[in-house]
Amino acid sequence: MLGEQKICFSGVQPSGNLTIGNYLGAIRNFSTFSDAYKCFYCVVDEHAITVRQVPADLRRRTYETLALYMACGLDPEKNTLYVQSHVPAHAELSWILNCYTMFGELSRMTQFKDKSTKHADNVNAGLFTYPVLMAADILLYQTDVVPVGIDQKQHVELARNIAERFNQLFPDTFTVPEPMIPQNGKKIMSLADPTKKMSKSDENQNAIVYILDDRDTIIRKFRRAVTDSDTVVRFAEGKDGINNLMTIYSCFTEKSMEEIEREFAGKGYGDFKLAVGEVCADALAPVQARYKELLADKAGLEAQMKKGAEEAAYYARKTLAKVQKKLGFVQVR
Repeated sequence: MLGEQKICFSGVQPSGNLTIGNYLGAIRNFSTFSDAYKCFYCVVDEHAITVRQVPADLRRRTYETLALYMACGLDPEKNTLYVQSHVPAHAELSWILNCYTMFGELSRMTQFKDKSTKHADNVNAGLFTYPVLMAADILLYQTDVVPVGIDQKQHVELARNIAERFNQLFPDTFTVPEPMIPQNGKKIMSLADPTKKMSKSDENQNAIVYILDDRDTIIRKFRRAVTDSDTVVRFAEGKDGINNLMTIYSCFTEKSMEEIEREFAGKGYGDFKLAVGEVCADALAPVQARYKELLADKAGLEAQMKKGAEEAAYYARKTLAKVQKKLGFVQVR
């Protein structure tokens, strides 16, 4: 911990348009931690380059992701908002932790297997070791809690393993972090294939709802969402499509599954799909308006990048110096 206040850390890659899965499972919840925790929210641009990026697109999306953070309610006065590559300690600690991470641990990471299949022509070392960089991101700030979707829990578990291993050799170096998984909206699924997670890299655009989609597009995508041959809006095993739509509706309305079932009793899937599209579009409208304002002020975003990086670097350097000293690195001041 930094002082008496507990620490919260999370990050989002600027590698594509963010989806409602990113919003409901992560970003929307970030602001709720601001009063109880010292929060570090990072645009993790170094993670993005495990997959080939167009430099101009990566640069643009870095600005866009920071603007989205703020548009989704993250107050820069209450949270440290910054870009990962602006704080060199992330990469420095990552190398050190690579030397305390086992090859077998990384071989078992499910996302490495998935990305290796999707990018078979570019299975680079960074793709294999990026969970160690993620561990460095977390451990650098002596993080207590990491708000993540259920699919990212494995990465936090690896960070815990690395921290515990390092602490056994060099006691009291790192805080061992805990994953914080939201109970509602744990995992938002594809609208085209509700057995798979909604992914911003999906080639089928009808499978994804982006935070920045306009109202008509949002409603059209929900109208086309895959359901089943039943006509009753109810949450049940084998109804993956409807279950996913009910989860999304519940996230936006805070209604329970039982309340949703009562609300749409006697109504068909068409009415329900329209309702889901409308509550989603209504919720995202103020986010989109604020985002446009922020993105129009490039100088303001750059000022925030600089301020956030200075705040983050202050804390990051303290942990890195502690680690280096314990390892026996010569420190010259």
